[in-house]
This record gives sequence, structure tokens and C-alpha cells, in this order.
Amino acid sequence: MPVADTVRELPSNRMIFDVRRDPAKFANFVRDLESIMESYGLSANERQAFRDVDLNRLGALGLHPYFFLQILRLFDYSGPEGLQIYRKSVVDGDGPTR
Repeated sequence: MPVADTVRELPSNRMIFDVRRDPAKFANFVRDLESIMESYGLSANERQAFRDVDLNRLGALGLHPYFFLQILRLFDYSGPEGLQIYRKSVVDGDGPTR
């Protein structure tokens, strides 16, 4: 999932960019993921990838690789657990992590 494969128009890229910078959007992300995904117009495939925390699928859809670890932080996966999720989904390519 090189940076060159990033789809700049992918709604997930805009959503993660905004959520990381806006406390109100972050609170909404934590409180009601479905609502914020709908407000950004994420596809059904993007939505399921977020529900599953499937970084591999998000990367295949065109999510910028920088956002992978940001997503783990947004879902409050830090430390060893986050690294295991990253390894399972991105390095091993095993797909959904939950």
C-alpha cells in the first residue's frame, strides 16, 4: 500500500484528516461512528472496514498509509495491542481485526 496508491477523493481520507484535528468531530467519532461515516459519505465497503478496523482493506480502497496508525489511535488501540492489529491487518494481510 504505497503512498502512490492513495485515492485523494476517498471520503475516508477526508474523515480521518478532519477527525484528528477537530475535537467535536473526534467526540462524534468515538460516540457515534455510524453517524460520522454517513456524514462523510463513506461507501458500504469503507464503513465495514472501519467497523472491522481492517487497515488492509482501507489501504486497498486508497486510504493514505499515514492514517493507519492514526486510526488505531482513534479507536484507542495503543501500545502492543495496536502494533498487533497493525501487523495482522497490514503486514500479514489477514484482514479484519475484530
